[in-house]
Amino acid sequence: MIKMNIKKDDVVVVLSGKEKGKQGKVLEVMPKERKVVVEKINMVSRHTKPRRQGDQGGIIQKEAPLYACKVQRVCPKCNKPTRPAHKLLADGKKVSVCKKCGAEI
Repeated sequence: MIKMNIKKDDVVVVLSGKEKGKQGKVLEVMPKERKVVVEKINMVSRHTKPRRQGDQGGIIQKEAPLYACKVQRVCPKCNKPTRPAHKLLADGKKVSVCKKCGAEI
């Protein structure tokens, strides 16, 4: 399995592309493809056809996945994008730490 620093429900900022600078919450992580789906980021239009009688067809907006290397986690304390460091606590638990302010993420 491929290791990724970004987990579901993390707040991330987009580093490059048309959505550069926008923040959002991670909805889904796909480690095999190295992609993430971020809330309200990289929206695409999907033309859907009604499959059953009574279903609604039309154009729907949904989030498309983008590469995980294009996003970076945001520290909840200092509200800045950071590459997380890891630290071992006294009880042997491993936690992520902000490199800028030292707070636990």
